[in-house]
Amino acid sequence: MIKTIFKKKWIKWLFYTISGFLFFSICFYVSIYFGFWGKLPDKEELSSLKQAEATQVLDKDGHMIGKYYIYDRQPISYEDLPQHLIDALVATEDVRFYEHDGVDNTSLLRVFFKTILLRDKSSGGGSTITLQLAKNLFGRKKYKLFSTVINKLKESFVAKRIEDIYSKKEILTLYFNTVPFPDNTYGIESAAQKFFNKSTHQLTLSEAATLVGTLKANHSYNPRLFPERSQLRRDVVLQQMVKYGYLSAHRSNQTMSQPIVMDYQYFNHDLGLAPYFREEVKKELINILEKHKKPDSSTYDIYNDGLIVHTTLDYKMQILAEEAMKEHMQVLQNDYEKSFGSAAPWKNNKDLVQNAIKSLKIYAIYKEQGLTEAQIEDSLSAKKDIELFEWSGNITQKISSLDSIQHYLKFLNTGMIAIEPTTGAVQAYLGGIDYRYFKYDHVSQSERQVGSTFKPFVYTTAIENGIKPCSYFSTKEITYTNLDNWTPKNASEQNDPYLNFTLEKALSNSVNTIAVKVLNKVGIPKVVDQVRKLGITATLSEEPAMALGTDGIKLKELAGAYASYVNEGKSVKPYYISRIEDKNGRLIASFEPEIAETPAYNDYTRQVLLEMMKSTVEQGTATRLRTTYNLKNDIAGKTGTTQDNKDGWFVGITPNLVTITWVGNDNYNIGFKTTALGQGANTALPIFAKLYQKMNLDSTFDPITKSKFEESSKEVLKDMDCKPEKRDNFFKRLFGKKKKKKRF
Repeated sequence: MIKTIFKKKWIKWLFYTISGFLFFSICFYVSIYFGFWGKLPDKEELSSLKQAEATQVLDKDGHMIGKYYIYDRQPISYEDLPQHLIDALVATEDVRFYEHDGVDNTSLLRVFFKTILLRDKSSGGGSTITLQLAKNLFGRKKYKLFSTVINKLKESFVAKRIEDIYSKKEILTLYFNTVPFPDNTYGIESAAQKFFNKSTHQLTLSEAATLVGTLKANHSYNPRLFPERSQLRRDVVLQQMVKYGYLSAHRSNQTMSQPIVMDYQYFNHDLGLAPYFREEVKKELINILEKHKKPDSSTYDIYNDGLIVHTTLDYKMQILAEEAMKEHMQVLQNDYEKSFGSAAPWKNNKDLVQNAIKSLKIYAIYKEQGLTEAQIEDSLSAKKDIELFEWSGNITQKISSLDSIQHYLKFLNTGMIAIEPTTGAVQAYLGGIDYRYFKYDHVSQSERQVGSTFKPFVYTTAIENGIKPCSYFSTKEITYTNLDNWTPKNASEQNDPYLNFTLEKALSNSVNTIAVKVLNKVGIPKVVDQVRKLGITATLSEEPAMALGTDGIKLKELAGAYASYVNEGKSVKPYYISRIEDKNGRLIASFEPEIAETPAYNDYTRQVLLEMMKSTVEQGTATRLRTTYNLKNDIAGKTGTTQDNKDGWFVGITPNLVTITWVGNDNYNIGFKTTALGQGANTALPIFAKLYQKMNLDSTFDPITKSKFEESSKEVLKDMDCKPEKRDNFFKRLFGKKKKKKRF
């Protein structure tokens, strides 16, 4: 009978075809199993899974402020997964998860008959959580033929091996730690932190369902980009939970009635909290890790090794500092542009614009290519869509690179650092107004002229060398004949040639002529030596104009020096990182404050200078702290303004915090139009004032805002108990008129 059947050609052909297909399928299957299409991970490799993990940057209290990563991943344990999150995943992605061995044959049959044969797209897929995990862990490769089949078979082999090695709880943990979420985010903890600013265990039912819902299509269901679509998908997840008995219909309806409320956190390089600080920490971290190796002697990778970096930053203070800066700079920028009107230098000064063009990298590239000036200008004149920074909200316009240069030339920038004076721990750090558009860091990179904020160092040297606080100096302008007839000038109200101020009055009112005279009396070498004792390493001109702050000093060096006035005369070195741990919490390195071993001056000098700088706030150039901003805190300070109003400064000293603020245009050729607008009391001081106004409203900062200066000694108070000013008598006025020129 069988022989008779096989005599028929079509039956013989069908038999050989089926046999050949089966033989080919078996060989194909075996070839994948034995690694012909790429080695499959064995049990040993699967038992020691290692995934790239983001390095976390934490503030002083453990609050995350940023990450360094290629893939944003942050692992957690099973105990951190709320049950409603697990239920949402199983109900949506794999309802028979607890029954199968990695491959759900029931689902595969359903897919085959309903989806393939009957074309019923609503029948669902055949993938399981374990299969998805295999895909997440090892990815997929492209082959010339049968890519989908090869990859799915490989994943099924890996899935079964995973099920042999790991428990269901461990598989769920691995899955949640590796699955990709929107915005290049890997793992549920990173997603929870990014989209809702909380840890996984704190996720509500709605938030958990939202994140699980994005797994179907990361981009399409991204709640940041498509909130309505994401909410509809969330509701589908909730309905699935009801369908499979994980959730009551009542609670599902309650949850679906709630909108998705995000608290999105930008952990990428350019956005988020303290981007300038995070960049500086990264630079320092790389240098530190060059000196520290892993236990196996290999090098740490900040983008993949899941390090934990504990910093000194105060998360809440940083938020308030950024708010204060933005509030003030937006108003100041508007006043600045209005003051110039149609005569704005960024619009009318062709040389200014040309010099800015020549500083561009693209200009240097064009030059190397041999383009002429006309060709370069023509290339830079091509219009394209460019996003532009504006305080009122970024805008996109079709403009040329030349237009963009003019646009950015107008902006004022800022830098601010606040440190703990006894340790140098950086509490708040503003490197500029917006890291996306202004990468230059005005705390750690910039060395702008410091103006009158240098004067306290001159007066410190004077007191330290025996000049009494009640010594009187004339405000009279002097022309120094051996310095090309240089004549230091005062503000108009200080031009009375017969008026004499004490050191306290001179410093608190920032009198230029007296600062130069004090420098002349004490000697430039002694002032330079004193500045070096305060930890300032910047190059100093060692010329008389030094008394007026013509030298450039970094904000962080200035802060470390000023800290000495509330730190027993000892300067500090501002620092950012307190300790570094690996992903398992093992200490890699820790750091202690760098405090000067010996005081830079005696305590008598320290108390005198602190009293002088208190006077600056009470009756000197910084009185608007009291009158305009109504601050009642114990504050000492110093304002600073450089020549042509190009730099505005303020130093704010409280017993437990020292703050330095600078404001100016990045292009040094552009200053403020008037001193009234450009003085440090108007440009830099308000950022400090607004910060303290905000801190005063938060009891968290009571140790700073309610701290009091210690009372100065009786000796200091006695030596400073004198009239702040006096006028020359008749004979001195009569015979002193001619003494307007001298040698320094």
